Order: sequence, then C-alpha cells, then structure tokens
Amino acid sequence: MVTRRRVIKILVALAIVVAAFLVYRSLGRYSVEEIRLSVASIPQQRLLFAFAFVVGSYTCLSGFDWLAVRYAGHALPYRQVALASFCSLSIGHNVGMAALSSGAVRYRFYSRWGLSGEQVAKVIIFCGVTVSLGLVTLAGLALTITQGRGGDLLGINEVTAVALGCICLLVPTLYLLICWRVERPLILYRWSFQPPFVWLALGQIAVGTLNFACVAACIHQLLLGISAVNYLTVATAYVTANIAALISHVPGGLGVLEATILGVLPIDASIGALVVFRILYFFVPLMVGVPTLVASEAYFRRQPRRRISKQPAG
Repeated sequence: MVTRRRVIKILVALAIVVAAFLVYRSLGRYSVEEIRLSVASIPQQRLLFAFAFVVGSYTCLSGFDWLAVRYAGHALPYRQVALASFCSLSIGHNVGMAALSSGAVRYRFYSRWGLSGEQVAKVIIFCGVTVSLGLVTLAGLALTITQGRGGDLLGINEVTAVALGCICLLVPTLYLLICWRVERPLILYRWSFQPPFVWLALGQIAVGTLNFACVAACIHQLLLGISAVNYLTVATAYVTANIAALISHVPGGLGVLEATILGVLPIDASIGALVVFRILYFFVPLMVGVPTLVASEAYFRRQPRRRISKQPAG
C-alpha cells in the first residue's frame, strides 16, 4: 500500500511538471501578436458564448465522474466529484495517456474519499465507456440529420455516410439493451465490464453526447465570428476528426481536428478560431487545474484521512 501511494504521488508530480511544460511549449508555438490577432478577429460576444460552452463541456465531464462514482458503489457530494474531475481532465486533456495522467489524479482524490483501487479503476473504465458512447452517438446524429452530407470529409458517399450514422446510433441502443438484460460481467479477453443499471446507462449516453455537442458548439461559435457555417456542419467535422484520429492512430489525435476543420473552411478564415479554441478549451483549464491540484494537495495534507462508508449505487 505504501509503495502504491508513493507511485501515485510520483505520477501526480510528473503530471504537474509535464502539464506546466506543455503550457509553456504549446503557447510558445504562437507569438503574443498571433494570439492577440486571433482573439481580436473574433467578436467578443462569440468569445463569451464559446467559453460558456467550454464551461458546459467541463460540467458534463464532471457528470461522467458523478455517474461513475455511483457505478462504483459510492455517493460522493457533487462538489468533490467536480473537483476531482476538473483537476484530472484539465491535465489529462493536455498530457494525454489518460490512464496514467488523469487516472493518477483521480486515484489521488478518490482514494482519500473512501474508494479502493479497484473502485477507482471502475470509475476510469466507466468514464472511458461514456466518452465512447457520447462520441458515437453524436456522430450518428450528425451524419443522419445532415443526410450524409458530411460524408465527403471521410471520403465516402452520402448513402454510406447515412449507413455509418445508423450503425453509430445502433451502438448506444445495443448498450442500453445489454444494461437492461445482462446482469453478469462482460468479458473480452482480459477486460471485464459489469453493465451498469439502465438509469446510469441512459445518463452516460445523455451526458456523453451533450459533452461533445458542447465542444462542437464552442468551435461553431468561434467560426461564426469570421465565417457563416451551420452547427451540424461543424459537429460533423468534429466527430469526423475524432473518427479520423482513430483510423490514423495519431496519438491523441494531435493536428487531426485542425486538419479536418480546415478542410471545411478556408485556412485563412478558420486558423485563428482554432488557435482560440485550443486556448479556451485546453490551455485555460490547464492553467486553472494545475494550481487547483497543487492547492488541494496542500490542503489535504493538513487534513485527517477520512473514509466514506460504501453505499449502493442503485
């Protein structure tokens, strides 16, 4: 136990150091003048709306953890779950390697509040499933509502795009059926997953889809400041970028999102919006999350370790 705690402390410290380095390196790619011009090119109202959707996305992400903690058998107050979620994901989004970065930060918080290592692992897996459900559901909705017109971004025709959208929507439907009818763990090779209660599964699909919808809405607001484009086009481009990232195996999808969006609008019209998006969605939360994590570490070190009794999730 002592060894594991030391490993977690080392991982958290490394995550903080890497996160701080990434802030310096990422912002260093742009000059102060480039950042200023990018922000200045977008109307203030659009910036405010975009940032509101960033807040909405991170609120949805805290909903991932809120559901996940209940799936693991606990019922923590939302303020605690939101703190753990924001600190872990503001770092994990930038550092990558979620199992090590955001996972280590999650363990650091939740182990203090009574969750075992196995239960924290359940939280991480549950959140990962929620991400997948949200992405595939939004992809299905975007491709079917636009009647496949976003298929050209994938290099496929409209009929194939609509079929792909229907297949995507079939995934959350099957997931709900499994959660409703299957009570034993699902085993795939060495991976085991206990289907949650149906109400938790419904929550996963809803909050997961809403999260990605908020991210697409943030990009949409920034693009609206400099070019006329409808939301579904941006949502289709966004989910297409994520699909492309999976197909191309690019670590973290680095650059794939930008490349796909730039394929929708002229480069000179959208590059500024994408720079601002990176700042709003990745760098601002990171610069808030790192000091918040450091402050929380200092606070909890002065507090007696308290454990919360296990409570049923249903």
